[in-house]
Amino acid sequence: MTAPSLTKEGHASVEAPAAPGAGTDSALQTPNGPAAGLSPVRRGVLNTGRVLWRAGAILLFLLLWELGPLYLAPASTRVFLPPLHDVLGALGTLITKGQLQDHLAASLSRSASGFGIAVVSAVVLGLLVAWYGALDRFLNPLLEVFRNTAALALLPVFTLLLGIGETSKISIVAYAAFFPVLLNTIAGVRTVDPLLIRAARSLGLSNFTLFQKVILPSAVPTIFTGIRMAGTASILVLIAAEMVGAKAGLGYLIVNSQSSFLIPDMYAGILTVSLLGLLVNYLLVGVERHFSRWRTAVGSGNG
Repeated sequence: MTAPSLTKEGHASVEAPAAPGAGTDSALQTPNGPAAGLSPVRRGVLNTGRVLWRAGAILLFLLLWELGPLYLAPASTRVFLPPLHDVLGALGTLITKGQLQDHLAASLSRSASGFGIAVVSAVVLGLLVAWYGALDRFLNPLLEVFRNTAALALLPVFTLLLGIGETSKISIVAYAAFFPVLLNTIAGVRTVDPLLIRAARSLGLSNFTLFQKVILPSAVPTIFTGIRMAGTASILVLIAAEMVGAKAGLGYLIVNSQSSFLIPDMYAGILTVSLLGLLVNYLLVGVERHFSRWRTAVGSGNG
């Protein structure tokens, strides 16, 4: 039995004994999850296991890439599919000589320029088309025609009209990245809860304030879905454009290595493109989370 204790008012109070196992249950049900009550060693083992499981498919693919050409494929195939350590060696050589940095900088500058132009113009036009029905009816047939025309199909047209310089490559990237952002912006605005819009109008908000305070925050997740799609498209289309006519860039590195029979260098360029696309995707996800923090705050406040 627990001894009585005095409160601030001088009255005696008796604390009820804790139920058996209550301390353990509360430790396991902390906001940090069930692993919060475990020892640091066990938590580290669990976290390491989760990381390895998430990266398991990639690790198996890399292992197959290393062992497959050496032990599963004939020697003649090994010339066209070198093991992973040969590709990594070629990648290190390109980095040491500074060639990879030059090609990467050229591709990034073109891709970022076209991507930035596409995002700004597509978001602005998408907001206008979604808000004004007359403009939507006027532009929709033309937009449908162009969005169903593959960007690479228009690559010869861009090259003939704008030449083989930087302008044509930036333009084809902007064209490829424009429509994913445009369509998702229109969809994001049209899926805003009408009750929010009516409530904002009843408070006397102007159209600009309505866009700023209600429509844009609600449409941000859908818009960023289009931006992430556009980020991937801008890299892929640029690589194809650089293969046709360029003197620098990752696409030029890949096709030039293939024509020069530098197969490990070719795979090093392809691996760089994959890592670049993955990095861009994670960067855009981080930006999306930054602009969507208010949704997380609202959701946590309701819990």
